[in-house]
Amino acid sequence: MRRGASGTIGYSAALEQFDPVEAVALAAYAESRGFSGTMADDHFQPWVPQQGNSSFVWNVLTAVAERTTGDIGPGVTAPVFRWHPAMVAQASATLGLMYPGRHWLGIGSGEALNEHIVGEYWPEAPDRINRMFEAVEIIQKLFASGIRHRDVKHDGRYFKLESTRLWSMPATPPEILIAAGGPVTAKRAGKVADGLITVGAPVDKLATLLERFAEGRRESGRGAERAPKVLQLDLSWAASDDEAMRNAITEWPNGGMRFPKADLRSPYEFEQLAKMVRPEDFAGRMLISADPEVHRAAIQRYVDLGFDRIYLHNVGRNQREWIDEFGREVLPKVRW
Repeated sequence: MRRGASGTIGYSAALEQFDPVEAVALAAYAESRGFSGTMADDHFQPWVPQQGNSSFVWNVLTAVAERTTGDIGPGVTAPVFRWHPAMVAQASATLGLMYPGRHWLGIGSGEALNEHIVGEYWPEAPDRINRMFEAVEIIQKLFASGIRHRDVKHDGRYFKLESTRLWSMPATPPEILIAAGGPVTAKRAGKVADGLITVGAPVDKLATLLERFAEGRRESGRGAERAPKVLQLDLSWAASDDEAMRNAITEWPNGGMRFPKADLRSPYEFEQLAKMVRPEDFAGRMLISADPEVHRAAIQRYVDLGFDRIYLHNVGRNQREWIDEFGREVLPKVRW
């Protein structure tokens, strides 16, 4: 991952909300206003029908890379059901070859919203996490195969790979970042991955994740200081607090749902549950404010905690106004 000496703030392109043409244009606009790098999630469906989109992340990232100069990465893709890990490895290697030093690969354990479409059994969380780590092992094998020009194979608990290699591969493989929301997964990620991805949460919870990730890095004989630590941060900014709250409830009610969401299968299920979301449900989960200084202070706390790259997602449709405001009033004032 190409970074500055300290850290940067990037743009989180919500492919659930914006069609691919608009998403690419917004990513380019964000870079022109001081954001550095683009993250985009790999979704097959939006969270709720109101969001209205869900385009193919690899196509979008390629188009973004053509129009920008910063880092690009899917944060995250899930090589557990829809994707065999070999296909994710090939997609990532190709992007890394086309845009050297700019692409990182974010890996997660998936949600039923996206993964159930292939009709396979949806297991409990521990099984999904084990699948994810086996998928990472296969991707690492394939990255190595492309560099060494030697075939590899895999016969594991969840996946099989016949003898093959990646034939198009950059000299330096894309960094693999694992998404973790709990301390056990964070420590396992530290043992095998290049970096960590997580989402906005109370500082004490995130501090524990970073500590466990660092423990895993040390136990694997590697230091944690230079490992990428990435935060995806949902927020709602608008010209008034009332408008910012309306945007959150209308456009991103999933941010206020105080329960695990990985087992829900349909945007219409989320829509029914969204009717119960109230303004107070966002407290401690997503910052909603018209004051850019409030947002800057929150971002600064995450920087001080140790995150070296933060991708911001404003949940409203007012993207250009928000990009302009944060480009002037927030990004230049964050101290690394």
